[in-house]
Amino acid sequence: MALMKWEPLREIDDMFDRYVMSMGWPSRRQELITAGDWSPRVDISETDNEFLIKAEIPEVKKEDVKVSVDKGVLTIQGERKQEKEEKGKKFHRIERYYGSFIRSFTLPDNVDESNIKATFKDGMLNLQVPKSARAKHNAIEVKVE
Repeated sequence: MALMKWEPLREIDDMFDRYVMSMGWPSRRQELITAGDWSPRVDISETDNEFLIKAEIPEVKKEDVKVSVDKGVLTIQGERKQEKEEKGKKFHRIERYYGSFIRSFTLPDNVDESNIKATFKDGMLNLQVPKSARAKHNAIEVKVE
């Protein structure tokens, strides 16, 4: 019998996946497999006028990235190609993810989908999602009786 190192965080993660699957939802592992080979990290922030989405996709060419909006869902997809092993060059360790990726985000009702701007520089995809003036919600006070 082989000894295995106890990893409590992995066990918590496994327990969470079993719970999620018992509710009929896909586990996070299944979601990654169906969504792509890997998933870029994303920061989402908000100002008074827009939402800002920053996706970290180093070593991906601009032409290998596609951004689309369909029925209120913004999708970022692309591919990071793996280096081919060259003669006289051996890889001792490969820890970075390669292959296709896809991330989708449901946009709130108060955005102007037709004016989304995307810039790509130094492995960072920056999306500016402007808020629409017509859908801005005013704060109201609800009287509690």
